[in-house]
Amino acid sequence: MQRGFFTMKEENLPPTYKGRQYELRAMGLREFAGLRRDDEPLDPFDLAYYARIMVLDVNQVEGLSEETKQHLLNEGSNNWSGGTASKNLPNGWRLVILNPTHGAQRMNATLMEEICHVFLGHKPNRLAVITQGKDGQTRARDYVHEDEEAAYSIGAAALVPYSALRRYVRKGRSARDIARHFNVSRALIIYRIKVSRLWDVYKETNPEEVRQFANYKMRFSNST
Repeated sequence: MQRGFFTMKEENLPPTYKGRQYELRAMGLREFAGLRRDDEPLDPFDLAYYARIMVLDVNQVEGLSEETKQHLLNEGSNNWSGGTASKNLPNGWRLVILNPTHGAQRMNATLMEEICHVFLGHKPNRLAVITQGKDGQTRARDYVHEDEEAAYSIGAAALVPYSALRRYVRKGRSARDIARHFNVSRALIIYRIKVSRLWDVYKETNPEEVRQFANYKMRFSNST
């Protein structure tokens, strides 16, 4: 199987059907970004520019009340990571807004997910006040599970390709070390290891670190 710069062998794709589909799409994004090796870190901010996506943090958005801005950056900062505007800018570019209180590694994953929503042609989630939880927080997101799973999974695969990840895991490199190389969070690496069915190998090469993630829950699971 060939795709652009990459020559694909079945053994270089994840073992699950969903995983293979996501991986192929992720490789297309890496190719679009001009990457030629599976171990090259992908910079989502560079990819966003080439994809005609303007990235701003909420501090740069005009028209927000100071009260709203303070809520988004303080007590509400853990409830959102980023989002894509439903309408294009006058020049045809898409607008993605990120939460500047999050670290660079988390913002990379968030931006990559939003880029994938755009590339996949997903309709932006509609925001509407639904209800109020026991903690007093309003629940206001119209969530399409299939779209969210695809965007997150493909984005994660683009940031951390399966073939490189498998090679590093077999060499005994830790999740922390791999995360540092790809400039993503350690949790994202653990997600990729588990969803790619590399966990059994990883447990043998990094038993101490595995104990730290005994209760780790994946956001999505490509089980088929």
